[in-house]
Amino acid sequence: MKIAHVSPEFYPAIGGVGQVVRELAARQVKEGNEVHVFAPAWDKEKRIPSGEEIIDGIHVHRFFYWFKAGNFGTFWPQVLPSLIKGKFNVIHSHLFAHAHFIFSAIASKLSKAKHIHTTHCPWSDAHRPIIGKILMYISYNIFSRIALNYTDKVILITPWEKEFITKYADDKNKLIVIPNGMSNIFFKKIKNNDFKIKNKIKNSIVLFFGRLNATKSPDNFVKIAKLVLKEYPDVTFIIRGPDEGMKSIVKKLIGNEKRIILMAETRDRNEIIKMYQSSSIYALPSYREGLPLTLFEAMASGLPIVATPVNGVPYEVKNNENGFLVSYGDNEGFKEKIIKLLKDNKTRNAISKNNLKKAKQYDWDIINKKIMQLYG
Repeated sequence: MKIAHVSPEFYPAIGGVGQVVRELAARQVKEGNEVHVFAPAWDKEKRIPSGEEIIDGIHVHRFFYWFKAGNFGTFWPQVLPSLIKGKFNVIHSHLFAHAHFIFSAIASKLSKAKHIHTTHCPWSDAHRPIIGKILMYISYNIFSRIALNYTDKVILITPWEKEFITKYADDKNKLIVIPNGMSNIFFKKIKNNDFKIKNKIKNSIVLFFGRLNATKSPDNFVKIAKLVLKEYPDVTFIIRGPDEGMKSIVKKLIGNEKRIILMAETRDRNEIIKMYQSSSIYALPSYREGLPLTLFEAMASGLPIVATPVNGVPYEVKNNENGFLVSYGDNEGFKEKIIKLLKDNKTRNAISKNNLKKAKQYDWDIINKKIMQLYG
């Protein structure tokens, strides 16, 4: 089968959508398919060279983008003729309402390819500049409605999206929920884990691992950390992830507090696994979330979760079973639940076992199998 993934980002860009595409594409190549990934030539910080290369057997095509709207949307219409010429069996586009979704839908119609689309949990009230909000309104209400008519199946990564997407989709039977997954390498226990030794940490770790973006509220994480440290000083808080506008704010909030560590960004999988497995709690104080991959990675590492009940999160995190849900902005509530988990080994260990078991449902091999069945 000849498969095209059309994505707003791809390696070396760091982001959930790009990681999803890479996980699926790598498995589809191993199954003997010819897999192509089409993406704009940027790493989410700057332009990178356009052109073609092969990564792990995946044919990667990077296109010069004409302009960028807001923080995330890029316009690269050259993908349209490339998709038509490629004569693909399946075109799988990723991220609702972006221009490449519309181009993918048109290309599938003209080339008679099956079109699968994964929405990746869009929302309308994200932090966007005025031009982004205007373009979003036009895309949602005009272009995306048309594109959905040229889409065979729409993959929602969380049930939360159903109500949102049905406002734009005429055929509700096209919608199917298939969550994101996680790599089974996160289940493998690292022997001689030297993460704490290398970083001179002797106590328990509460981890924030994700993009330093306003929607993920890393600033609130620092505020929560300081509240915890006043009552429970024997703990270290780690913040790690690519900067998307919040790094300087986070650094300023941390100040001289040595027990809150802002670590350098890493793409080293082994280092990331060591970090998870050295931690005791994973915190996610986000204002908005889709269904973050880090949630499942933390579960696979046996970490209890303390998170906000936003969008897809409460479908996966149940109170007292997988961790605790605390309303956005309730930093006192976050403090109380984190301290409870730090003090209560019995509860922490019980939740850890639950999460290890739950995470196995989200193995990428299982998720890819479900998606391949949609391809036909």
